[in-house]
Amino acid sequence: MKFGVLVFPGSNCDHDTYNVISEIAKQPVTMLWHDSPNLENCDAILVPGGFAYGDYLRTGAIARFSPVMQSVKKFAADGGVVLGICNGFQILTEAGLLPGALMRNAGLKYICRQVYLRTETTNTPFTGTLKKGEVLKIPIGHMDGNYVCDAETLAALERDDRIVFRYSTAQGEISPEANPNGSLGNIAGILNEGRNVLGMMPHPDRSSESLLGSADGYRIFASMVLALQQNESRSPAVQEVAAR
Repeated sequence: MKFGVLVFPGSNCDHDTYNVISEIAKQPVTMLWHDSPNLENCDAILVPGGFAYGDYLRTGAIARFSPVMQSVKKFAADGGVVLGICNGFQILTEAGLLPGALMRNAGLKYICRQVYLRTETTNTPFTGTLKKGEVLKIPIGHMDGNYVCDAETLAALERDDRIVFRYSTAQGEISPEANPNGSLGNIAGILNEGRNVLGMMPHPDRSSESLLGSADGYRIFASMVLALQQNESRSPAVQEVAAR
């Protein structure tokens, strides 16, 4: 099992994300430079937060054209597990790996604080260690985190159980007051149709150790490790060895 963390000019959470995988999850991980299409045989790709290419034009608009993103698109199309965090979520929507867009926060201000997320589905490689309805405490730090999409897309997300997290109160209530940025339906994280790509605005990388105020974010990375381990155990090569 091997994780890859993308690095763009302007990425500022790449080392945070790398640290979670290497020091807490204790899994092999490598940095993947934006200008190279080589994913180095990674089993999961992490697109970290930051300000890729300075967020010129709009968030994620330039990063989508990077050579590494062309490889990530093929990787995802082949079923590879991809997690985009904050700016990573923005990049994934710009690249067409996820529907909708991230717009300027409703209050037109940058927001950096702890928020609560209600887990809407556990049928994903990212939430296997969670329970439906479980509330996580995870911080946000963004100016453009207001998720929007058309009515048809929202209906598909709802129908296909592809809304993974919603902003909520500590008790799990979905309300306008619990919505920090105006996101449609309090949406904080969504899946692609294949359920192998997750984009979320809150930062699990900044909440994977209790000394940071919460370790709830680590549950997402732990779920990815579990899903990859289970996938390895089902691979033909492993089953052949087990049968000997």
